[in-house]
Amino acid sequence: MNETTTPLLYDTHMHTPLCRHATGHPEEYAQIAIARGFGGIIFTCHNPLPGGLSQGARMYPEQFSDYLDLIRSTTEAFAGRLDVRLGIEADFLPGWEGLEEFLRRQLSENPFHYVIGSVHPHIKEYIDLHDKGDPVQFQKTYFSHLAEAAESGLFDTISHPDLVKNCSPKNWDLPRVLDHVRRCLDRIAATGVAMELNTSGMLKVIPEFNPSGAILAEMRARGIPVVLGSDSHVPGRIGERFEEAMDLLAGLGYAQVSFFLDRKRRDVPIAEARASLKPLPAKGDAGGAR
Repeated sequence: MNETTTPLLYDTHMHTPLCRHATGHPEEYAQIAIARGFGGIIFTCHNPLPGGLSQGARMYPEQFSDYLDLIRSTTEAFAGRLDVRLGIEADFLPGWEGLEEFLRRQLSENPFHYVIGSVHPHIKEYIDLHDKGDPVQFQKTYFSHLAEAAESGLFDTISHPDLVKNCSPKNWDLPRVLDHVRRCLDRIAATGVAMELNTSGMLKVIPEFNPSGAILAEMRARGIPVVLGSDSHVPGRIGERFEEAMDLLAGLGYAQVSFFLDRKRRDVPIAEARASLKPLPAKGDAGGAR
Protein backbone atom coordinates (compact mmCIF):
# COMPACT_ATOMS: atom_id res chain seq x y z
CA MET A 1 0.00 0.00 0.00
CA ASN A 2 1.14 3.56 -0.68
CA GLU A 3 2.16 4.92 2.73
CA THR A 4 1.15 8.46 1.67
CA THR A 5 -2.49 7.50 1.15
CA THR A 6 -4.68 10.12 2.76
CA PRO A 7 -6.84 8.88 5.67
CA LEU A 8 -10.42 8.75 4.43
CA LEU A 9 -12.56 6.41 6.47
CA TYR A 10 -14.21 6.58 9.89
CA ASP A 11 -15.03 3.76 12.26
CA THR A 12 -18.42 4.93 13.42
CA HIS A 13 -19.43 2.59 16.25
CA MET A 14 -17.51 2.12 19.49
CA HIS A 15 -18.02 2.30 23.23
CA THR A 16 -16.38 3.46 26.44
CA PRO A 17 -16.32 1.94 29.95
CA LEU A 18 -19.29 4.16 30.82
CA CYS A 19 -21.43 1.58 28.99
CA ARG A 20 -20.43 -0.86 31.75
CA HIS A 21 -19.48 -3.65 29.33
CA ALA A 22 -16.57 -2.06 27.45
CA THR A 23 -12.94 -1.52 28.41
CA GLY A 24 -10.20 0.88 27.40
CA HIS A 25 -9.84 4.65 27.54
CA PRO A 26 -10.99 6.50 24.41
CA GLU A 27 -7.39 7.57 23.81
CA GLU A 28 -6.48 3.88 23.39
CA TYR A 29 -9.15 3.54 20.69
CA ALA A 30 -7.80 6.65 19.01
CA GLN A 31 -4.24 5.31 18.96
CA ILE A 32 -5.38 2.10 17.26
CA ALA A 33 -7.38 4.14 14.74
CA ILE A 34 -4.29 6.12 13.80
CA ALA A 35 -2.28 2.93 13.39
CA ARG A 36 -5.02 1.55 11.12
CA GLY A 37 -5.03 4.64 8.90
CA PHE A 38 -8.46 5.99 9.79
CA GLY A 39 -9.34 9.61 9.25
CA GLY A 40 -11.51 9.63 12.33
CA ILE A 41 -13.62 7.73 14.83
CA ILE A 42 -17.01 8.34 16.38
CA PHE A 43 -17.79 7.23 19.93
CA THR A 44 -21.33 5.93 20.29
CA CYS A 45 -21.98 4.90 23.86
CA HIS A 46 -25.44 3.60 24.71
CA ASN A 47 -27.61 6.54 25.60
CA PRO A 48 -28.83 7.01 29.17
CA LEU A 49 -32.53 6.23 29.41
CA PRO A 50 -35.31 7.08 31.85
CA GLY A 51 -36.76 4.78 34.47
CA GLY A 52 -33.82 2.40 34.62
CA LEU A 53 -34.58 1.03 31.14
CA SER A 54 -31.83 -1.45 30.16
CA GLN A 55 -29.63 0.09 32.83
CA GLY A 56 -27.17 -2.80 32.95
CA ALA A 57 -25.65 -1.91 29.59
CA ARG A 58 -25.41 1.88 29.65
CA MET A 59 -24.26 4.90 31.60
CA TYR A 60 -26.42 6.31 34.37
CA PRO A 61 -28.16 9.58 33.51
CA GLU A 62 -25.96 11.45 35.97
CA GLN A 63 -22.88 10.20 34.06
CA PHE A 64 -23.91 11.78 30.79
CA SER A 65 -21.87 14.93 31.41
CA ASP A 66 -18.87 12.68 32.11
CA TYR A 67 -19.35 11.13 28.67
CA LEU A 68 -19.45 14.53 26.98
CA ASP A 69 -16.30 15.61 28.82
CA LEU A 70 -14.50 12.34 28.06
CA ILE A 71 -15.04 12.60 24.33
CA ARG A 72 -14.33 16.32 24.30
CA SER A 73 -10.98 15.82 26.00
CA THR A 74 -10.07 13.02 23.58
CA THR A 75 -11.03 15.21 20.62
CA GLU A 76 -8.73 17.92 21.91
CA ALA A 77 -5.87 15.51 22.67
CA PHE A 78 -5.85 14.16 19.10
CA ALA A 79 -6.52 17.37 17.21
CA GLY A 80 -4.47 17.39 14.03
CA ARG A 81 -3.83 13.64 14.20
CA LEU A 82 -7.28 12.05 14.24
CA ASP A 83 -10.79 13.46 14.00
CA VAL A 84 -12.59 12.25 17.14
CA ARG A 85 -16.32 12.90 17.21
CA LEU A 86 -19.20 12.60 19.67
CA GLY A 87 -22.00 10.23 18.76
CA ILE A 88 -24.59 8.15 20.55
CA GLU A 89 -26.26 4.77 20.16
CA ALA A 90 -29.90 5.40 21.02
CA ASP A 91 -32.37 2.64 21.81
CA PHE A 92 -35.66 2.49 19.94
CA LEU A 93 -38.26 0.46 21.83
CA PRO A 94 -41.83 0.70 20.57
CA GLY A 95 -44.33 0.21 23.34
CA TRP A 96 -42.23 1.84 26.06
CA GLU A 97 -44.37 4.80 27.02
CA GLY A 98 -42.79 8.21 26.52
CA LEU A 99 -39.51 6.91 25.12
CA GLU A 100 -39.77 8.47 21.66
CA GLU A 101 -40.51 11.89 23.14
CA PHE A 102 -37.55 11.45 25.51
CA LEU A 103 -35.28 10.60 22.59
CA ARG A 104 -36.37 13.62 20.59
CA ARG A 105 -35.42 15.91 23.47
CA GLN A 106 -32.15 14.11 24.22
CA LEU A 107 -30.98 14.08 20.62
CA SER A 108 -31.95 17.67 19.88
CA GLU A 109 -30.42 19.12 23.03
CA ASN A 110 -26.91 17.66 22.64
CA PRO A 111 -24.13 18.20 20.08
CA PHE A 112 -24.03 14.74 18.52
CA HIS A 113 -22.30 14.37 15.18
CA TYR A 114 -23.85 10.96 14.58
CA VAL A 115 -26.85 9.10 15.97
CA ILE A 116 -27.31 5.34 15.61
CA GLY A 117 -30.76 3.92 16.10
CA SER A 118 -30.73 0.49 17.70
CA VAL A 119 -33.40 -2.09 18.36
CA HIS A 120 -32.01 -4.53 20.93
CA PRO A 121 -34.28 -7.59 20.87
CA HIS A 122 -32.32 -9.43 23.55
CA ILE A 123 -32.96 -7.00 26.40
CA LYS A 124 -35.55 -7.94 29.00
CA GLU A 125 -37.79 -4.97 28.39
CA TYR A 126 -38.04 -5.70 24.68
CA ILE A 127 -38.71 -9.39 25.28
CA ASP A 128 -41.39 -8.62 27.88
CA LEU A 129 -43.17 -6.30 25.46
CA HIS A 130 -42.86 -8.18 22.19
CA ASP A 131 -42.07 -11.88 22.63
CA LYS A 132 -45.37 -13.76 22.47
CA GLY A 133 -43.79 -17.21 22.26
CA ASP A 134 -43.58 -17.46 18.46
CA PRO A 135 -39.93 -16.99 17.40
CA VAL A 136 -40.76 -16.34 13.74
CA GLN A 137 -43.30 -13.67 14.61
CA PHE A 138 -40.77 -12.19 17.05
CA GLN A 139 -38.28 -11.91 14.18
CA LYS A 140 -40.86 -10.21 11.97
CA THR A 141 -41.76 -7.80 14.76
CA TYR A 142 -38.11 -6.89 15.12
CA PHE A 143 -37.73 -6.03 11.43
CA SER A 144 -40.93 -4.00 11.54
CA HIS A 145 -39.41 -2.05 14.41
CA LEU A 146 -36.29 -1.34 12.35
CA ALA A 147 -38.56 0.24 9.74
CA GLU A 148 -40.38 2.22 12.43
CA ALA A 149 -37.03 3.45 13.75
CA ALA A 150 -36.08 4.74 10.31
CA GLU A 151 -39.50 6.35 9.85
CA SER A 152 -39.24 8.13 13.20
CA GLY A 153 -36.74 10.61 11.76
CA LEU A 154 -34.61 10.34 14.88
CA PHE A 155 -31.61 8.45 13.54
CA ASP A 156 -28.91 8.70 10.90
CA THR A 157 -28.32 4.95 10.66
CA ILE A 158 -30.08 1.77 11.77
CA SER A 159 -27.57 -0.50 13.50
CA HIS A 160 -26.77 -4.24 13.25
CA PRO A 161 -29.92 -4.87 11.20
CA ASP A 162 -30.42 -8.60 11.72
CA LEU A 163 -29.30 -8.86 15.33
CA VAL A 164 -32.45 -10.81 16.15
CA LYS A 165 -31.06 -13.95 14.49
CA ASN A 166 -28.86 -14.48 17.55
CA CYS A 167 -31.81 -14.51 19.98
CA SER A 168 -32.92 -17.97 18.87
CA PRO A 169 -30.36 -19.30 16.37
CA LYS A 170 -32.08 -22.66 15.95
CA ASN A 171 -35.20 -20.85 14.76
CA TRP A 172 -33.43 -18.52 12.35
CA ASP A 173 -34.22 -19.21 8.70
CA LEU A 174 -33.93 -16.08 6.57
CA PRO A 175 -35.92 -17.40 3.58
CA ARG A 176 -38.87 -17.94 5.92
CA VAL A 177 -39.05 -14.23 6.79
CA LEU A 178 -37.42 -12.72 3.70
CA ASP A 179 -40.61 -11.38 2.12
CA HIS A 180 -41.35 -9.52 5.34
CA VAL A 181 -37.76 -8.26 5.53
CA ARG A 182 -38.07 -6.97 1.96
CA ARG A 183 -41.20 -5.02 2.83
CA CYS A 184 -39.42 -3.49 5.82
CA LEU A 185 -36.42 -2.58 3.68
CA ASP A 186 -38.78 -0.88 1.21
CA ARG A 187 -39.98 1.29 4.08
CA ILE A 188 -36.44 2.07 5.22
CA ALA A 189 -35.32 2.92 1.69
CA ALA A 190 -38.17 5.41 1.39
CA THR A 191 -36.82 7.36 4.38
CA GLY A 192 -33.27 7.79 3.06
CA VAL A 193 -31.87 6.56 6.39
CA ALA A 194 -28.64 4.53 6.16
CA MET A 195 -28.08 1.05 7.55
CA GLU A 196 -25.03 -0.34 9.26
CA LEU A 197 -22.76 -3.21 8.33
CA ASN A 198 -21.63 -4.18 11.82
CA THR A 199 -18.53 -6.37 11.74
CA SER A 200 -18.90 -7.52 15.35
CA GLY A 201 -21.47 -10.01 14.13
CA MET A 202 -18.58 -12.37 13.47
CA LEU A 203 -18.21 -12.72 17.25
CA LYS A 204 -21.82 -13.69 17.91
CA VAL A 205 -23.63 -17.03 18.07
CA ILE A 206 -24.26 -16.91 14.32
CA PRO A 207 -20.83 -15.78 13.13
CA GLU A 208 -21.59 -13.52 10.20
CA PHE A 209 -21.84 -9.81 9.64
CA ASN A 210 -24.92 -7.97 10.84
CA PRO A 211 -26.59 -7.97 8.40
CA SER A 212 -25.72 -11.00 6.33
CA GLY A 213 -24.75 -10.81 2.69
CA ALA A 214 -28.25 -11.83 1.63
CA ILE A 215 -29.81 -8.84 3.39
CA LEU A 216 -27.05 -6.54 2.16
CA ALA A 217 -27.95 -7.61 -1.38
CA GLU A 218 -31.56 -6.60 -0.74
CA MET A 219 -30.36 -3.27 0.66
CA ARG A 220 -28.23 -2.70 -2.44
CA ALA A 221 -31.21 -3.37 -4.69
CA ARG A 222 -33.03 -0.55 -2.89
CA GLY A 223 -30.14 1.93 -2.86
CA ILE A 224 -29.83 1.97 0.94
CA PRO A 225 -26.51 3.55 2.00
CA VAL A 226 -24.20 1.47 4.20
CA VAL A 227 -22.14 2.72 7.14
CA LEU A 228 -19.34 0.52 8.51
CA GLY A 229 -19.08 0.04 12.27
CA SER A 230 -16.88 -2.28 14.31
CA ASP A 231 -19.02 -1.93 17.46
CA SER A 232 -15.74 -2.04 19.35
CA HIS A 233 -15.91 -2.64 23.07
CA VAL A 234 -12.12 -2.94 23.31
CA PRO A 235 -9.52 -0.80 21.51
CA GLY A 236 -8.00 -3.61 19.46
CA ARG A 237 -11.18 -4.15 17.45
CA ILE A 238 -11.13 -0.76 15.73
CA GLY A 239 -11.67 -1.35 12.03
CA GLU A 240 -11.78 -5.10 12.46
CA ARG A 241 -12.72 -6.91 9.21
CA PHE A 242 -13.42 -3.62 7.42
CA GLU A 243 -11.45 -4.78 4.37
CA GLU A 244 -13.51 -7.97 4.22
CA ALA A 245 -16.71 -5.96 4.66
CA MET A 246 -15.82 -3.61 1.82
CA ASP A 247 -14.93 -6.52 -0.45
CA LEU A 248 -18.35 -8.00 0.25
CA LEU A 249 -20.08 -4.71 -0.47
CA ALA A 250 -18.15 -4.21 -3.70
CA GLY A 251 -19.04 -7.72 -4.80
CA LEU A 252 -22.72 -6.88 -4.27
CA GLY A 253 -22.45 -3.78 -6.42
CA TYR A 254 -21.89 -1.06 -3.84
CA ALA A 255 -19.46 1.60 -5.07
CA GLN A 256 -19.20 3.59 -1.85
CA VAL A 257 -19.48 3.45 1.91
CA SER A 258 -20.76 6.24 4.09
CA PHE A 259 -20.30 7.92 7.45
CA PHE A 260 -21.89 10.92 9.16
CA LEU A 261 -20.36 14.16 10.43
CA ASP A 262 -22.51 16.96 11.82
CA ARG A 263 -25.49 14.62 11.17
CA LYS A 264 -24.79 14.81 7.42
CA ARG A 265 -23.87 11.81 5.30
CA ARG A 266 -20.49 11.65 3.60
CA ASP A 267 -19.74 9.06 0.92
CA VAL A 268 -16.32 7.56 0.11
CA PRO A 269 -15.49 5.31 -2.86
CA ILE A 270 -14.90 1.79 -1.58
CA ALA A 271 -11.68 1.35 -3.55
CA GLU A 272 -10.18 4.51 -2.04
CA ALA A 273 -11.43 3.74 1.47
CA ARG A 274 -9.98 0.25 1.35
CA ALA A 275 -6.62 1.46 0.07
CA SER A 276 -6.38 4.01 2.89
CA LEU A 277 -6.39 1.38 5.64
CA LYS A 278 -3.39 -0.37 7.13
CA PRO A 279 -3.35 -3.89 8.61
CA LEU A 280 -4.46 -4.41 12.18
CA PRO A 281 -1.64 -4.22 14.70
CA ALA A 282 -0.18 -7.65 15.45
CA LYS A 283 -1.23 -7.49 19.10
CA GLY A 284 -4.94 -6.72 19.17
CA ASP A 285 -7.45 -7.67 21.79
CA ALA A 286 -10.84 -9.18 21.20
CA GLY A 287 -14.23 -8.44 22.61
CA GLY A 288 -17.92 -8.84 22.12
CA ALA A 289 -20.60 -6.33 21.33
CA ARG A 290 -24.10 -5.45 22.34
